[in-house]
Amino acid sequence: NRLLHSGVFKMDTTPESYLDLFPLDAIVYLTPDSENVLEDINPDKVYVLGGLVDESIHKELTLRRAQEQSLRTARLPIREYMVKAPNARNYHSETLAINQVFDVLSTYYETRSWPAALRAGVSSGKGYVLPETAEQ
Repeated sequence: NRLLHSGVFKMDTTPESYLDLFPLDAIVYLTPDSENVLEDINPDKVYVLGGLVDESIHKELTLRRAQEQSLRTARLPIREYMVKAPNARNYHSETLAINQVFDVLSTYYETRSWPAALRAGVSSGKGYVLPETAEQ
């Protein structure tokens, strides 16, 4: 349970699993490997942010975990709103740390703008930029 009030977040923690606290059809597991694009935030849904894992060793770990639990999945719309930026390592990753995903979601919830939200949470080190940034 999180409340936004003057930029301060209140969080309740519990040792219970989200699977025991919420109906399965209300849970959306966010994973960069999902085929489903998160188009909007539904206040009636519970969004699970997967843990930070090494993407080269544990590819699709969060997707498999969600599938094993029969959960709906979604990914942030990075490919839909951002472009790959040329870089020396030819590195492009849609895998974000939990705090980055949280920044994207909270900014989107406040602004209803995916470009603003992605600018807030996706660092240029991920190899993706907004199209207007790529043109500069």
